[in-house]
This record gives sequence, C-alpha cells and structure tokens, in this order.
Amino acid sequence: MQVFTIEGGVPLHGDVTPSGNKNAALPLLAACLLTDEPVILHNIPRIRDVFSMRRLLESLGVEFVEKSAHTWQIHARSITTTNLNPEECKHIRASILLAGPLCARTHGIELPPPGGDVIGRRRVDTHILALEKLGVQVEYDRIFKFSAKQLQGADILLDEASVTATENAIMAAVLANGTTILRNAASEPHVQELCQMLNQFGAKIDNIGSNTLHIEGVDKLHGGEFTIGSDYLEVVSFISAAVLTNGSIRIKNAGNQHLDMIRMTFRRLGVIWEVDDDDIIVPQEQPLVIEPDLGDAVPSIKVMPWPSFPTDLMSIAIVVATKAKGSILFHDWMLSGRMFFTDKLVSMGAQIVLCDPHRCIVQGPSQLYGEQLESPDIRAGMALLLAALSARGRSVIRNIGQIDRGYEAIDEKLKRLGAVITRSQQTQS
Repeated sequence: MQVFTIEGGVPLHGDVTPSGNKNAALPLLAACLLTDEPVILHNIPRIRDVFSMRRLLESLGVEFVEKSAHTWQIHARSITTTNLNPEECKHIRASILLAGPLCARTHGIELPPPGGDVIGRRRVDTHILALEKLGVQVEYDRIFKFSAKQLQGADILLDEASVTATENAIMAAVLANGTTILRNAASEPHVQELCQMLNQFGAKIDNIGSNTLHIEGVDKLHGGEFTIGSDYLEVVSFISAAVLTNGSIRIKNAGNQHLDMIRMTFRRLGVIWEVDDDDIIVPQEQPLVIEPDLGDAVPSIKVMPWPSFPTDLMSIAIVVATKAKGSILFHDWMLSGRMFFTDKLVSMGAQIVLCDPHRCIVQGPSQLYGEQLESPDIRAGMALLLAALSARGRSVIRNIGQIDRGYEAIDEKLKRLGAVITRSQQTQS
C-alpha cells in the first residue's frame, strides 16, 4: 500500500497548472461510444478513474491510441460485447455512464452495480427513470439489464438534479427519434462540456448551462476533437493549499468562468484571490475571518445543485474553516457520509462538533498537528492532505489510491510548489 508522508507548515510558492476535469473526462469517454468515427480528446487527466473507464471501454472493443500522454484517440468502430467486467465496475461509479450511450448505439447493456466512493447511499433510480422515459426497459437481478429497440424522445422531469443521470439521459436522447425536453437537469461545467462536445459532433442540444435542455435527436454523430477544461475541484484544492500554508501561488488556466459561487462562498471564510485573465493569484496575506450573517448570527455553508456550492468541495471548505477565526455551520444534505472524516481533523487538533451525519460546526482558528491518517474517499483524502500540509509536524496518509483516483500526480505538483511530501510503499501488517 502506498502512503504519503508530509512535513507540514511549509509555505507553498510558485505556479501550477491543474489537470483536465475528471468529472468531464469520464462522460466524454463514454460519449465516444455514440459514433463509429474516431474521437480525439485533449487534456485527459492521467488518474485511476480515467484508466478504469478506459479499460471498460476497451473490454467493449473500443480502440485507444495515445497521441501523447494527455491526448488520446478513441475509436468505437464496433462494439464487440455489452457485458461488463463486474470487478472493474466495482472500482468506478462512472460505469453507470455506459448505459445511455450503449442503449442508443447497440440497444442494450448488462451492467453490474457501479462502485466508487463510500460516502453514503448514492441511488441510481434517477438514471433508470430517465432512460425508461426514452423507451429503455430495465430489469435488475444482481445486475442491471438495459434493453431498447428504438429510443424515442420524451418530456423528462428528473426527480433530482443528478449529474450522471443528466449525462446518461443526454447521451441516449441525442440519438433518439424526435425531441427530448430534459427538466431539472444538472448544469455543472462537466455537463456543459458533454453537451458542447456532442454538438460539435453533430448533436442538437439547446439551452446548455440551464436546468432545461432541449435535445433534437439525430440519426448519426461524427467524430472530431475536443479539449477537456481544467478541473475546478483541483483549482480550489490548490487555492486552499496556498491559504492553509500561508503561501502564495499562481494557478494557470483556472477556468474562472465557473468559479463565481465558489469564490463568494470562500470569501465567507475570509479567503480571497485575484483574477488575471484565466489565471488565479492567491496572495499570501489572507483575512481568514469568518463573515457572520446579519445580526452577528453564526453563518452556514450549504451545498446545493450547480451553480450553487458543490458537495465535492465541502470537505476542503471544512479544513479551510479550521484556520479561520469564528464559528460556521456546514450542511451537506446530499451525502450521508460526507462528514465522517471530521474525526480525523479533530485528532489533529481541530475544534469540530459533528451534529449529525449531514452537519458539523467548526470553531477556528486551530493549530493542527501531524497525525497518522487514512484516506476514506477522493475528496476527504484531498482535504486530509491539505490539513497535513498546514499541520505542525509529520503526517502519514494511508490509502492514497483514493486520492490518485481524482488527482493526477498531486504529490509531484505540490513538490514543485515547495511542499515536503514523499510517496512510498508501506507493508501492511
């Protein structure tokens, strides 16, 4: 098992460029199934989840050619099977994204239950309801069996603004007969990128970026090229790393058009940054004072569907709050396991009260101290890494494969900014 060893308290300085958006790369790879022509994707992040998706696609007969480390040609010339490896599916929740395009391309798929992070119940009902509206028949007996003779456009109201269910519905609808209206759709940057790429390849999707998409089905999509945007979750991770270590960094190609709400939310924690074209400059001097609500009431940060504050940044925001003066309530109603990593921060010296599985109160500032830690999932793992960078003394983080699922060579990038971090192999006792 690989571990990170971090000597905390070292200010970070320098320039860094984030990798491509993991949450865009996965549906874009799945969308390559919708055409029998070659697709070239640029700015592919070389992370575990992306390679898991690649192996799933290769098992279906999809051909991959690496033009460079971060540019791949994907050619779904023919689909040789629609039965997926259950063991591979256990490692990645995004395997569910193959349902929509394969129902459109081959009229069916047998899909083992998807895996991924263990952060509470993550239902797939919304996927099934959306695909059934388009004419897909779904059976479940330990595996999902999706079948469809002909997809038909429909008026679909999603029962929740699920990102992956929205993406599945989009990928099925672009090749369905007639018009699909997709309401209560998710509108995250990666959903927008999926729509933009599909439109470049011949799809007809209107109202991109809104929660109501209009999709006119087409007979066929062609191939082409598309560049994946920067991962805004990684961007905010680097902003937080600079703030927590009292450093100053420039983040290049940050994708500022997607960060307005995140910037407003972090300002409530006393975090500021400057914008220079598409770069972000994090200054060394930070207020780090929590902004109270009117009447000096304790403020709260609550996750909501995009463009509000995203659940995937909740863990990182909690770590930043441990260094800010004041009290603040965090509320993540979406995922019942998101807050459970906070006991590890408490062991490092943070003052956190876990109210229930969805809420915690943070009182800061606190001096954090090095600790033996375990990464429970991608986002909590990154949050613990940030806490270790700011802590006094040495920390060891185990199970870093979880972090590697979502962050490309994060230790190397942090080293270039001055962090004292090493990756090593630890023998399990």
